[in-house]
Amino acid sequence: MSTQTDRGTAPASGNPLAHLAKLARDTVPPMHPAGRPFVLGAAVGTLLLRRAWRPAGVLGAVATAWCAWFFREPQRVTPGRAGIAVAPADGTVAHVETATPPPELGLGDRPMTRISAFLTVFDVHVQRLPVDGEIVRAAYRPGKFLSADLDKASEDNERNSLLLRTDDGQELAVVQIAGLVARRIVCSVQSGERATAGSTYGLIRFGSRVDLYVPAGSRVLVEPGQRTVGGETVLAELPERAGGERA
Repeated sequence: MSTQTDRGTAPASGNPLAHLAKLARDTVPPMHPAGRPFVLGAAVGTLLLRRAWRPAGVLGAVATAWCAWFFREPQRVTPGRAGIAVAPADGTVAHVETATPPPELGLGDRPMTRISAFLTVFDVHVQRLPVDGEIVRAAYRPGKFLSADLDKASEDNERNSLLLRTDDGQELAVVQIAGLVARRIVCSVQSGERATAGSTYGLIRFGSRVDLYVPAGSRVLVEPGQRTVGGETVLAELPERAGGERA
C-alpha cells in the first residue's frame, strides 16, 4: 500500500542531525563581526580564570555567553511596500517630535520629524537602514557621553549620521548616538553606496540611542513607549509627492 506525504513535511528518511543543525542555525542568531574580538577576549579570560579558580571560570563562561548574545544579529523580514521608513534599531520609542537634523548633514534648518529610540544593554544593538535608496553622506562627530535617554543627547553626544535619499528623491537621516555606557560607534557604510532597507549598517556598543529624521508631513505610526523591531517595524509613511506618488 502506498502512502502520501503532506507537502512541506520533511521525509522520514532525512538526516535528523542535519535537521537539528539547521534548526539551531535558524534559532540562534549569528554574531556581528564587531563583537568577535570581545567574545574571543572573554573566552581567553575565562580559560585563565578557570585555571586559577574553577568557580571564577564559570562566571567567565557566563560573561562570554552574554557578550556573544549582546552582539547578536538576528535575521529580519523587512516590509516591501513603497513609501515607508522602517525602524533602524530595536528599542523603545522615547520621543516623537519636530527637530532640526544634525548640521553636518547639510540639510539646513528645515524642520523634520524625529523619532528617537532608546536601546538598553538587553536590546539587539545592530542598526539597519530604514529605506531603499542612496547613502548621500556619512558624517561622524565627537561629543559627550550623556545618558542617551536625555533630550539633549541628540545634540551633545558623540554621534554618526547618515543622509539617505530614496529613489524618488525623499531625504531622511538616521543618527547613531553614543550613551552613558556606549563608547564606540561602528558604521560600515560610506557615501555613495546603495541603501537597502533592513540591511545592517552599524552597531553601538553597550547602551545607546538611534534617531530617525523623516520629512515633515510624514505619517508617524508609532507612539512613545512602543517597542520597535529593527528592520521590521514601520515607523512612518513618507508624504506623497507631486502626482500622488509616494517615495
